[in-house]
Amino acid sequence: MSTVIAVSSHRTHEFSKPLQSQIRLLAGLGVEGDAHCGVTVKHRSRVRADPTQPNLRQVHLIHSELHDTLNKSGFSVSAGVMGENITTRGIDLLGLPRDAKLHIGDTAIVQVTGLRNPCLQLDAYQDGLMAATLDRDADGNLIRKAGIMGIVLEGGIVKAGDEIKIELPPKPHQRLERV
Repeated sequence: MSTVIAVSSHRTHEFSKPLQSQIRLLAGLGVEGDAHCGVTVKHRSRVRADPTQPNLRQVHLIHSELHDTLNKSGFSVSAGVMGENITTRGIDLLGLPRDAKLHIGDTAIVQVTGLRNPCLQLDAYQDGLMAATLDRDADGNLIRKAGIMGIVLEGGIVKAGDEIKIELPPKPHQRLERV
């Protein structure tokens, strides 16, 4: 079963987000009270480039299996530390196609928009962490492992223990790209 392990949010643009007992997802906006909540992009580098572009990064999800792997490699990471809003277990987030819908808890629906692009803030937290969230496939293509981004289609309360159900889009599926 795919579940929510933890939820996090922060009002300001900090690297890590403190754990919360629950978060409220707002349709078309993101996580209520989070620095990335809004119709237009809130990520600082993207705001500098074009503040009018749509916010395809309303919700950040990371699979706790990544934390497990990183911790086995000598890093010290846990839910919320890498800036995610929702930490999951039992779901291959990176293997989802674009536009997959995640039904979370009783009412929330998050539509997957793409991959999170790891940034140098990871190395400021722990040296080498950014490289540890990147890899190369057999053809030399970059693999981003730092979670996925999505937009909120239907709002609702999300908390640890909530089940996540996946609704795949019609085929052909489009693989996730950086957003």
